[in-house]
Order: sequence, then structure tokens, then C-alpha cells
Amino acid sequence: MTAVPSHRSQLVELSADALRARLYEALGLYITAMGYPKGTAEQRAPMWLAHMLREGWRCVAALDQNDELTGICYGYKGAPGQWWHEQVRRGVLELAGPGVADEWMRDYFELTELHVRPDSQGRGTGERLLRMLLDGVPQDRVLLSTPEGKTRAWSLYRRVGFVDVLRNYRFTGDPRPFAVLGRQLPMTPS
Repeated sequence: MTAVPSHRSQLVELSADALRARLYEALGLYITAMGYPKGTAEQRAPMWLAHMLREGWRCVAALDQNDELTGICYGYKGAPGQWWHEQVRRGVLELAGPGVADEWMRDYFELTELHVRPDSQGRGTGERLLRMLLDGVPQDRVLLSTPEGKTRAWSLYRRVGFVDVLRNYRFTGDPRPFAVLGRQLPMTPS
């Protein structure tokens, strides 16, 4: 792990092995931050483990003074054949056509997860995680999906320059409307 000191929380890069060792702690944070039922961890664990095998996977975490996770952020290079890529491409094709879909989805980093424990939100942790994760990413752009609605996540994404790619999209198997947001890389320093 590579540590970056901070007065609020310590940010660290996690290897796949390090995240595997903390997987249920990380999933617990995710479930709490998203308000999901406890059984969600068993459903999500195999997906998170599979994501760790994808090209360009990287992960950053925030740790408190007791070495407990207060935030988790990971992603990887998006590519054809991945479930999220195919879902988003279909939506962008329907909305804006192949030119827009090709432009956004030709060379991108998928920000898959970014979560901060509710008792640690509002302290800049999410933005610090996001910036550290995306620093040095070789892709031209970053894409993410987030549930529609005014949240701290929405405020963060807008503040750092994410724009609408697709709005009120419904992913297969989830009745909630989502937004797909994107921005060019690299990010400017904060």
C-alpha cells in the first residue's frame, strides 16, 4: 500500500490482495452508504472480486486513525463485452446515436464504486478519493453511473466537471433511474 497522509483520513492505494482481505469491511461500508439491505454483500462480493481481474483495475481507500475504512473507490478500463459498457452503450445509442456513443465509449475509465461512510461524509473524502484514483489514469475520459436525485455524490460530480451523458436510464434488473456522467481526463489539480 502507498499512503498519502491527511489530517482528516489517510488515503491508501489498495492492491487486489489488500481489498480481498478487507472485502466484507468494504462491502459493509458500501451497503451502509447506499442504504442497501445486509444480504447485498453476498450478492456483490463475487462481482467485486471479478472486477479486480479487469484491465487497469485500481482502488483507493480512506482509513481513519483506527485503520477502519471510511471510504472506498475503485474502477478499471471500460471495454466492450462488460455488462455496464453494453448497457450504457445501448442507452447512448438510443438517445444520441453511434457518433456520441463511439466518442464517449472508445477509451474510458469506468469509475465503478465511490462510497464514503455516512459519518465521514461532508469532509472532502469523496473528492480526495476520486482525484487520487484518477491521477495517472491513461484513458481519455471517465464515466460513472449514479442514482438520479440530489445527493452529496451529485454535488461532487458536478463540482469536479462531470457532465450528462445519459439521464433517467434504467439498467436491466434495477427499477431506479440512473444518470451516466462523464468528463475528460486528466482532472485539473484541486
